[in-house]
Amino acid sequence: MPARAVGFRTGFVFVLASALAVGGLAAQAPAAEQGSGSGVLRSLEVNLYPVRPKQGTVFLIRIKEGGQPVPSLVTRFAGEQVSFQAGEDGWSWAVAAVPVDAPSALELEFDATWPDGRSERFAHVVPVAPGRYAMERLTVAPEYGAPLSPALAARTRAEVGRARAVARGAHDTPPFWRPGDFVRPRSTRVTSPFGNGREFNGQIQSRHTGTDFQGGVGEPVTAAAPGLVRLVDRFYLGGNVVYIDHGGGLSTGYLHLSETGVAVGDTVAAGQRIGAVGATGRVTGPHLHWILRFGSITVDALSVLDLELP
Repeated sequence: MPARAVGFRTGFVFVLASALAVGGLAAQAPAAEQGSGSGVLRSLEVNLYPVRPKQGTVFLIRIKEGGQPVPSLVTRFAGEQVSFQAGEDGWSWAVAAVPVDAPSALELEFDATWPDGRSERFAHVVPVAPGRYAMERLTVAPEYGAPLSPALAARTRAEVGRARAVARGAHDTPPFWRPGDFVRPRSTRVTSPFGNGREFNGQIQSRHTGTDFQGGVGEPVTAAAPGLVRLVDRFYLGGNVVYIDHGGGLSTGYLHLSETGVAVGDTVAAGQRIGAVGATGRVTGPHLHWILRFGSITVDALSVLDLELP
């Protein structure tokens, strides 16, 4: 399901409260009925952190239901399911992701079902800030800017499909982590940030969908958060790769490794060494290419470091 921009619509939309919660924007649904005899979602508070998430980032959502009886909720944002975890303070939390090309507002959609089978749909407007991504102009050997052969293109599509299957599957895994658990996989400087357009030899080829860290061959690469290793292989473009399912919709990828130190099925901790920096695959020099996905949405991996519960 593609991301849906906000326009005029029928149905029930949360009315934004004028008061700001600590670090977030509170929204409350008024008592209202949909159709004949359908349920009423009387008091669902929704807080966003940040209030206006940026294109190409993950953000935190907290909700609290004050009405009785409490409905079960199925929530989606930008076409991806959003799974809430119960907190100790009565609030539940989840993360979601804003696509890099999202419009200026999207809807957080709630399908509420009461114990007696009544159902109702609501939406909460999420304002989106621009990402302001730049254009990188690179001069590379001609083979790096040329189209792939049919055989290599087919291989690459299959490898991309395997990596994205890991990403989609992260929705079905309970989270190994809580906000604040993610760390950088390398402490070195970022040599190429996420989101920039890339022009090779004067021709626009792609958008950079990872974060590149400086490193020499053999230097350590560590897991960004607790999780389960789902994929270890050698790809044509990515070289030696490791993909980790962190649960709660989040997964990370580590590309161009000179060596891998984990196997499929391993459980890893944040900061645990999983491989070493390399220059394998279709690259011009050694570095770590780090990927973060929420379901099928690829976002700036550095944005996950800012997720913290208030």
